[in-house]
Amino acid sequence: MTVTPDRIAATEPLIRPHIRRTPTLAIDGRDCGIEAAAVILKLELTQHAGSFKTRGAFANLLTRRAPAAGVAAASGGNHGAAVAYAAMRLGLPARIFVPRISSPAKIERIRSYGATLEIGGERYADALSACNAWTETNGALSVHAFDQAETMLGQGTLALEFEEQAPDLDTVLVGVGGGGLIGGIAAWYHNRVRVVGVEPEASPTLAHALAAGRPVDAPTGGIAADSLSPLRIGEQVFPIARDYVASVALVSDDAILEAQKTLWRVARIVAEPGAAAAFAALLSGRYRPTPGERVGVVVSGGNTVAVDFDAAVSR
Repeated sequence: MTVTPDRIAATEPLIRPHIRRTPTLAIDGRDCGIEAAAVILKLELTQHAGSFKTRGAFANLLTRRAPAAGVAAASGGNHGAAVAYAAMRLGLPARIFVPRISSPAKIERIRSYGATLEIGGERYADALSACNAWTETNGALSVHAFDQAETMLGQGTLALEFEEQAPDLDTVLVGVGGGGLIGGIAAWYHNRVRVVGVEPEASPTLAHALAAGRPVDAPTGGIAADSLSPLRIGEQVFPIARDYVASVALVSDDAILEAQKTLWRVARIVAEPGAAAAFAALLSGRYRPTPGERVGVVVSGGNTVAVDFDAAVSR
């Protein structure tokens, strides 16, 4: 396995000057109707570019040589914003490909960092095809959103940081799309902590892969489709998930919406749908902690429209 705790530990000081050490927040589960002794939120929505993806972006651009053509990335939105931000900081040209389902907040982020933006196709797979065609013709460095060792090494630094901040966790809940985040986190914890993946029912990429024993195409859709809805789990991600992810919980779109509202009501946290999925597993009972269990929850991004939240909670 190329994504190991030692390699994650070596990546962390390399990207440290360029990323934020994001805060944690302990909440009383009883405030949310959750039967857990403690819930610790890892607030990666406060990261540069609004999500954890910035870690993987810098890990790629600081360990791989970019040509004069610069870098290119396909994304549902957050990865594109992260690569655009990292490229801007490092003085590299960037071209980002996103599908039409990408949220306006994420599109605006990408544009604000000076990247060339290409919008087309209905899903992430369409953006990836367009990105691959572009890099084949002009030689730009392709930065994969999840299925790449450098990407997972960067994302794994989140777990390294989380363990320093909350060293006595029993379980960590992580939203899953293509699997770059859970791959890095599971590789870091290496079965020392129970890592549970959480997916939308409409996009069960890891659940389908584990059932089949290999990555397979899964349905794509749902409220979190712009961040948790690739066609399949990553080929490099899968063996890590198979060996180091304890289980997968599936949550409904309604549960994700309720998790967004609860995070705002209880802690004034603005989480995008994909970032609220992990918390939705706790809130909806799809993951039930044992008495006294200390549960960590990764709130992975906040690239959404905050003005909607008060209205949503009041309904």
